[in-house]
Amino acid sequence: MALVLQHLNALQALRGQPMADPALAASLSAVKLWQQQRLARTYADLGADPRYAPAVDFFLNHLYGDKDFSRRDAELRRIVPTMVRILPRQTVETVDLALELDLLAEGLDQDMARKLSGSAPITEATYCAAFRAVGAIERRNRQVELVRKAGGRLDRVVKKPLVAAALRMLRKPAHMAGLGDLQAFLEAGFAAFKHMGEADHFLATIARRETTIMQRIFAGERDPFAVN
Repeated sequence: MALVLQHLNALQALRGQPMADPALAASLSAVKLWQQQRLARTYADLGADPRYAPAVDFFLNHLYGDKDFSRRDAELRRIVPTMVRILPRQTVETVDLALELDLLAEGLDQDMARKLSGSAPITEATYCAAFRAVGAIERRNRQVELVRKAGGRLDRVVKKPLVAAALRMLRKPAHMAGLGDLQAFLEAGFAAFKHMGEADHFLATIARRETTIMQRIFAGERDPFAVN
């Protein structure tokens, strides 16, 4: 429980920084939108596949994007003690990995936003220059690793019938308790991975493409996002 709360508190503090700096907030919003659009292009083939489309939508619209996730985070903080008490340890560990991924992504996005603050609309060239200026290759490698680990854990969790039953049972109480955002997030992730079946190809594709893109950007290659 302590680690989950630690990640939630760190996220709250980090998300609060742009609120005190309008220029940073605007730049961060632009970075997130640009990256969301880039991810949609990079994974357009998976998004067009009925098997993987819900998982792509979950990553682009529920796990990442230019949205205010503070309410969801606050709701999660409220139920952490209950979650730890009633859910299997593997499920709690999956939530913790997802929070660590969220925290890492937010930090990297804010670093990028500071490099791009005050500049013209983001282009591929300015984005790649900022990417190299931020560096942080260890954090970026950890980000890719966390996608595989968190996704792999979720893939195993959705196969447990008791977890599915618990989510269904919690739907009405969650909405009555004002936890609708969190419930929607959990149900979207669960449904996407359950629909997909085995997630190995999906997660391996993300890891391979993102690692290749990162290496190509740092190497200064032309058209670094042209991967398959």
